[in-house]
Amino acid sequence: MTVSFIRIDDRMIHGQTCTRWAKEYPCDGLVAVNDKAAQSDVLKAAYKSASGLKTFIWTNEEWQQKNQKVLDSKDRYFLITKDPLDMKKILVDQKFKPGIDTVIVGPCNDREGATKLGNNQSITQAEAEAFEAMHQAGYKIKFALLPDVSIGTWENFRSKFGFK
Repeated sequence: MTVSFIRIDDRMIHGQTCTRWAKEYPCDGLVAVNDKAAQSDVLKAAYKSASGLKTFIWTNEEWQQKNQKVLDSKDRYFLITKDPLDMKKILVDQKFKPGIDTVIVGPCNDREGATKLGNNQSITQAEAEAFEAMHQAGYKIKFALLPDVSIGTWENFRSKFGFK
């Protein structure tokens, strides 16, 4: 298994990702998929400097072209997206099979049109639909800012968004 951890985090790469989560799920590098970040030299440099690990910041198109290299690698990688819509594209639409079935959801900041699930974890209806699609595809979605700070799984919240 070369993907050791799957995370959705609106900050993408930061200290908690690289220190706390790497203790729970060892990795050799990070792959972050986000079009805006991958097209900004400033954002790429900031994300790469937040990690002492090999760090790749790819667009969705680059991910589609390179994801087999991740699977074929001897190294273990975290797969990170900024939002659930991008993760749904990867796991459901593109049918990428990482070898693990748990998606950890970190910070999703409060914003207009979002429903608050817990501290620093709010999602929109469109994001809920992406979570539901991942859930229906067999993924367990766990909302956890840190390994020991979880507010529950998607099953605890899906009814708030009209899913039974």
